[in-house]
Amino acid sequence: MRVLVVDDERRLARSLRVGLEAEGFAVDVAHDGTDGLWLARENTYDAIVLDLMLPGINGYRVCATLRAEQDWTPILMLTAKDGEWDQVEGLDTGADDYLTKPFSFPVLVARLRAVARRGARERPTELQVGDLRVDPAARRVWRGEVEVSLTAREFSLLAFLARHPGDVVSKRQILEAVWDVDFDGDPNIVEVYVRHLRNKIDRPFDREAIQTLRGAGYRLASDGG
Repeated sequence: MRVLVVDDERRLARSLRVGLEAEGFAVDVAHDGTDGLWLARENTYDAIVLDLMLPGINGYRVCATLRAEQDWTPILMLTAKDGEWDQVEGLDTGADDYLTKPFSFPVLVARLRAVARRGARERPTELQVGDLRVDPAARRVWRGEVEVSLTAREFSLLAFLARHPGDVVSKRQILEAVWDVDFDGDPNIVEVYVRHLRNKIDRPFDREAIQTLRGAGYRLASDGG
């Protein structure tokens, strides 16, 4: 598996290269956004590990540029920026996953393999699962032709589920993606927001799209009923 690491922290980039190569990856490294974008355009990668705060061109622009050029190489954003809206913006520009620093190397490897397994499939700006449509950029949601109003957190949760249609995602994955990787509150907050979503996008439309798999997590089904 060939991976591109784009990070201006040279010591970290070197450690990632050594660690990933020990795991069997072939690794190229760039230390700024300009070189990272050039390498991504010139070579074929199974995945890209992309920092956000880069000299030259920041990670958001690198990701958005690749997606605008129809390059769907899976991107794992790796950054010290851990705010909720930083994560939302990263995913909205086309990233596949988001991991904040400091991080667990085994978790990074697992997530990298996970995004690579999905392959470089096209991911349009508007997400559609059955008759449910989600526009991350405009932050709008429709069930059929009816627009549904969601709070910011409800929208973030739905967008995360919609990016993994049919996949079972754990409560921990949801907390890390929608709340914070270091979330230390009551994890049952996920159940509360899942209930809110069901009351807005499922029950009024006689749907059961958001499914609970006991002991495993949640899944957004495509048939919705």
